[in-house]
Amino acid sequence: MPSHGVLATEAGKRMALAIAAITGGAFVVSATIFGGVVLASSASGVLDETAVHAMLFGILGGLAVVVLAFLLLPLMGRFTGVANDFRLLELSNPGSPLLRDLMTAAPGTYSHSIMTGSLAERAALEIGANALLARVGAYYHDIGKSVRPNFFVENQADGGNPHDIASPMQSAFVITAHVREGAELARRSRLPDEVVDIINQHHGTSLVACFYEKARKGDGAVLEADYRYDGERPATREAALVMLADVAEAAARTVHLPSEERLRATVRRVVDGKVADGQLRDSEMTQADIDRTVNVYARMLASVYHARVAYPEDVEARKA
Repeated sequence: MPSHGVLATEAGKRMALAIAAITGGAFVVSATIFGGVVLASSASGVLDETAVHAMLFGILGGLAVVVLAFLLLPLMGRFTGVANDFRLLELSNPGSPLLRDLMTAAPGTYSHSIMTGSLAERAALEIGANALLARVGAYYHDIGKSVRPNFFVENQADGGNPHDIASPMQSAFVITAHVREGAELARRSRLPDEVVDIINQHHGTSLVACFYEKARKGDGAVLEADYRYDGERPATREAALVMLADVAEAAARTVHLPSEERLRATVRRVVDGKVADGQLRDSEMTQADIDRTVNVYARMLASVYHARVAYPEDVEARKA
């Protein structure tokens, strides 16, 4: 869910638009009435039928300015691919078709995406990036996993893992395909270009390390390029934040007896890995931005994945 700070910012933007639209409409109405009065004063001193009609049309025009401002801006975002705030707020609704499909087909991925959105949003506020775009981009970054959800560990609730019978090359192909498939789903649903870019860039050209190492243990030569994503490296700070939130949240789930210190070390390790691999070189992220992002992610993940006190019945069950 969005933070209070972001909600306040979004509400402020909407209020500013409302004030601008109402002010513009009021100006049109005032100018029309004033013009009608001046016209009448300079003539017979009485408002004739023409002046009255002009004033009425001016009033209607002023009201139309206000109404059209609120009706057209969301439609422009939907049909032009522009990521204005109205369109992004619409897409952040859990009831939107793509998110609803993701929740149904891949509930584990959906949960991961919501947490990733919270991380990216908070870090964007910290470094001065577009928090709303970062959050919405994170919500949709893994929608391609809805095509073959059981190939991703967060959705394997029944314990079955199709990678156990697939070759490393086949596994890597399916895993990397979720980026291409997600971008295609996003384009078909007319998501803004900025959101499609985040989907395309959230893994960059990273190595699918587990299947690469598995392939190296087998027979024959192995090319590292065959086990890398064929997407684009993050080109914006928002896309970089989603990439880092994605790996940080996933890594945090593997930490044994999590504490803020252990989670901070884990986040630093995976973030430094992306930096060393050159994934952030096109994103305009400074070292100060990266350090602040690590701090934000470690603090937030520690508040979610901290160790918990066992309930009395759990203690008794272990004794038994």
